[in-house]
Amino acid sequence: MGRYLTVRFGQALIVLWAAFTLSFVLLQALPGDAILIKFQNPDLGLSADQIAQLRLSYGADTPVLTQYVHAVVSLLHGDFGLSVQTGVPVSDLLSENLPSTLLLALLGLIVATLLAFVLAGLSFLSPFSGLRAALQSLPSLFISVPTFWLGIVLIQIFSFQLGWIPVINPGPWQGLILPTLTLALPISAPLAQILMRSIDQVQTQPFVAVARAKGASRAGVLWRHVLGNALLPTLTVAGLLLGELIAGALITETVFGRSGLGQLTQEAVNTQDSSVLQAIVVISASAFVVINLAIDLLYPLLDPRLKNSTGVTS
Repeated sequence: MGRYLTVRFGQALIVLWAAFTLSFVLLQALPGDAILIKFQNPDLGLSADQIAQLRLSYGADTPVLTQYVHAVVSLLHGDFGLSVQTGVPVSDLLSENLPSTLLLALLGLIVATLLAFVLAGLSFLSPFSGLRAALQSLPSLFISVPTFWLGIVLIQIFSFQLGWIPVINPGPWQGLILPTLTLALPISAPLAQILMRSIDQVQTQPFVAVARAKGASRAGVLWRHVLGNALLPTLTVAGLLLGELIAGALITETVFGRSGLGQLTQEAVNTQDSSVLQAIVVISASAFVVINLAIDLLYPLLDPRLKNSTGVTS
């Protein structure tokens, strides 16, 4: 068990380092300069010497390798640096905007998972082949809908046409309903597809026929025998979808004008605030790595066949 955990944590650290390094290189390669974008404004009245001094204080004129080493050392100490545009620590911006995005992403994942299980369960239990075909076609429809377009359509229907959810100054929970649905519907599609496919494969196994022969109902077979064996592929896809979940949350926040990492990312892109963008990449990669690591560690608990191969029982 100890060796397995060490290997997995080592792989997670390598992924984080690769994400940080790649994002650093790409941000350095972008044209433009965040310091010049902000301080070269004639309204500020700064001279060329003053701007040069600001660039020196931000370390913008130091060699790229020096900047990279400084960024790595600062990151290891939990320091993401200063935002050029706001002049405040990036960690303060993250602590202010991250909770809203995490809440939206968590609610989106919960709703997407519930919707995937409902579609898969109804597809399995339905006695009508036409209804099963219709239910199995829904994920393909969901996954083909762009997030920003879906958000606009939901606003048009539920806010403008039906008037159920106000667009301006909604309540704390009212303001989460449409963004959560916008995020959950596309994410639920691949989960439902994989779960339906896994259920179809598991129900052909001999132990399912034995359970049915003993008089178990279709619902009982689904919950007691089929679903547990069909979960592993779905968990794998859920972990891989985390990146899409975070990206969808950023887009959804922009569409609905919610404060969070989406709005922060948009502002940082417009102003080329590389420190903020670097921090958002690290946070997103960390969430992806942690979720997938947790799923890998859950595998042996859900499937006893994997215990010996991972060394959990040793």
